[in-house]
Amino acid sequence: MKYLAWTAAVLLTFMLQGRISILGISPNLTAVLAFYAGIRYGEVRGLLIGSVIGACEDSISLSLIGPNLLGKGMVGFFSSFFVSGGVFRWTPLLGMIAIAFLTTIDNSIVFLSKSIFDKMPSAPGSGLFIALMQSLLSAPAGIFIRPRHVD
Repeated sequence: MKYLAWTAAVLLTFMLQGRISILGISPNLTAVLAFYAGIRYGEVRGLLIGSVIGACEDSISLSLIGPNLLGKGMVGFFSSFFVSGGVFRWTPLLGMIAIAFLTTIDNSIVFLSKSIFDKMPSAPGSGLFIALMQSLLSAPAGIFIRPRHVD
């Protein structure tokens, strides 16, 4: 039942990510889903679920396989490490900062991987603007995504 719920969540995330756009920039909802997996299930499961989400996103994009796999896996791993009590004590503000930071890291990994191993997806300035805007769009979700041990 849990796998069916995750499959539905991933499919819904892919559909919403393609439909929602603010100022011509769609939010990085797959990074939010990987962040949730890391917060709720720990480093190993967060890494695994984030990698699966990234692999699905890479296969849908019909481009180079690997950049999203690596980026979302890193988001799933580091969200658990930083926010669920490993280094910092969780607060809603820390959740916002963490998801914005990890979304920027994910976008940077994807941009650099595609620039090195494929063709550059956009100009560096444009890529930085998109990464920062996606981070700002994803940040409010950090208020609502809470670790399991927080009341």
